[in-house]
Amino acid sequence: MPRFCANLGFLFGEVPFLDRFDAAARVGFTGVEYASPYDYPAVELRTRLNAAGLTQVLINSPAGNRAAGERGMACIPGRVAAFRDGVAQALDYAVALDCKLVHVMAGVPPQDVAYDTAAALYAANLAWAAERALAAGVRLVIEPLNRRDAPGYLLRTQEQGAAIVAAIGRDRLGLQFDIYHCQTAQGDVTRRLEALMPVIDHMQLADVPDRHEPGTGEIGWDYVFRRIDELGYTSWVGCEYNPVGDTVKGLAWRQRYGV
Repeated sequence: MPRFCANLGFLFGEVPFLDRFDAAARVGFTGVEYASPYDYPAVELRTRLNAAGLTQVLINSPAGNRAAGERGMACIPGRVAAFRDGVAQALDYAVALDCKLVHVMAGVPPQDVAYDTAAALYAANLAWAAERALAAGVRLVIEPLNRRDAPGYLLRTQEQGAAIVAAIGRDRLGLQFDIYHCQTAQGDVTRRLEALMPVIDHMQLADVPDRHEPGTGEIGWDYVFRRIDELGYTSWVGCEYNPVGDTVKGLAWRQRYGV
């Protein structure tokens, strides 16, 4: 059985961010994740984690200028220095929070940059970042995003992600398999889980099409959860969904599916 962690960027929006740690612990979560810790001092976040008895499972590398549509800088020519500074910041936070996974965002290449050029830069930047992460005792993961939610994002399919993991090295890079993104972009979720499980280090979930909690959309969660168990996955699954209503009431899906 996997362990479920609360994505505090999505869940418990009823309370301010720093109060979400306690809110997650009160309903039984033992781990949390969120994309960006950088608005808060690491010491404050660590204090909240310790007080609530929580594990920090995952953070993202800095996304850049989200208002301008940036989703990372790893594939963008001319942003290598900013990318490296962001990786250094992410690793500093990860070490301070005892967080073992950092999702390195690929980015959206400019329209005048060829895909192969952006992909080559992405691979080079990932290789550089992986060396630094290995020295820091942190593991990097990469996540394909669907085109509907992330137009133009470089990394689009689970197979692309797995190929990059193989190229950089399984000892220093893993795949972050998001069930919502996979179903939206490609479908055939459980077959892809079966094929890619050896390279998956982290998973996330939400139902399709509206990114709400399991049981609100088209995915057959009874079967998906059963296959995850049968495949022997026991690491974390991030609950990265927008609750339909109250977060706590929406968590009834865990009882419904016996997870």
